[in-house]
Amino acid sequence: MREHYYLDNAATSWPKPETVYTSMDAFFRQYGVNPGRAGHDLAVEAERMIVETRRLLAAFFGFTGDSQRVVFTQNATDSLNIAIYGLAAAGGHLISTRLEHNSVLRPLYHLERDQGIAVTRVARDAFGYIDPEDIRRALRPDTRAVVVNHASNVLGSVQDIAAIGAITREAGVPLVVDTCQSAGVLSIDMQALGIDILTFTGHKGLFGPMGIGGMIVREGLDLPPARVGGTGVDSISRFQPDEYPFHLEAGTVNIPGIAGLNAAQKWFAKLGREQLDDAGEVDHAQACVAALQHIDAREREHIATLESAFRDMPGVTVYGPGNNGARVATLSVNVDALPADQVGAMLDADYHVCVRPGLHCAPLVHEDEGTVAQKGTVRLAPGYFSDEEDLQQAIEGIRDIAS
Repeated sequence: MREHYYLDNAATSWPKPETVYTSMDAFFRQYGVNPGRAGHDLAVEAERMIVETRRLLAAFFGFTGDSQRVVFTQNATDSLNIAIYGLAAAGGHLISTRLEHNSVLRPLYHLERDQGIAVTRVARDAFGYIDPEDIRRALRPDTRAVVVNHASNVLGSVQDIAAIGAITREAGVPLVVDTCQSAGVLSIDMQALGIDILTFTGHKGLFGPMGIGGMIVREGLDLPPARVGGTGVDSISRFQPDEYPFHLEAGTVNIPGIAGLNAAQKWFAKLGREQLDDAGEVDHAQACVAALQHIDAREREHIATLESAFRDMPGVTVYGPGNNGARVATLSVNVDALPADQVGAMLDADYHVCVRPGLHCAPLVHEDEGTVAQKGTVRLAPGYFSDEEDLQQAIEGIRDIAS
């Protein structure tokens, strides 16, 4: 038996590509100084890496605007708070869904309670999908934004962002998309999908470390800064610069974290070129699309193996869209009437299988599924580096517990 069979990639991808570890260590040792604050070679190299990472991420997400509008934050929660509070600053109405993570739910609840902002939370169907026409029907003259997650962190269902984006574009309402569960697995083209603000975290499918995230804000849409302070530019000004990324980035950025994202982006491109049998003719965006297709196909095989086993297993309830719908490799189950945390503890203690039991910071999903009393569900999330042994150990463990 291995020490760990890791199936908790929806929380954090693990392990990372080896180059992420080595590149972070090397860059921090050699160039771990403040960028943009001095003209010496160390600071210049740190700034060069950060600028390059913004460009790589812009291409990765299909953003054709100025890559300086790729803004680094602490994590996706930080990005979503900046976006939601910024767009609601003038009051009015916001639209979201009942599939959201607390990184969206809680800012909206606070805005309702503290500022009297009106919020509509669109319901989803039994399989975890939003009808885009429900978004259209929820629009009001004072709607300031629509905030939607791309893929559910409980059910794995993937929303039709292109259809939602077409509706918000027609209405002239900004669309904010949380890509925490889809970035690094599904190809995302901001321009084609009609995304106005894309938020991401580094430590999941992007194969970066914790403590780094970001957002891409389309040109022509501006947000008020959530925090103000040092930027290393325009220091004489009494106010935060209007220039991006400094408008939304105050203080020293997470240089080791950005170096990790930089290495991961280059890993994606290398993987994609291997799939294309290309020595370097295709650009970063094209190479990454090929990589994501390869990653998604492997993860879909993993989830099909798990779902096929659990659907036919007595005593096991499977939630979500099934393997025929648009989805990512996230699967929630329960075993008879056992509390989810008990099943998770048994899998860990007796089978060394790492899963995530609970409400997954998405309580409305569990309210709709009727799983709150059972303390949520047991979530299994294989990743690119999972193998058949990981899957079979989880299947065997749940079979034993169910029997």
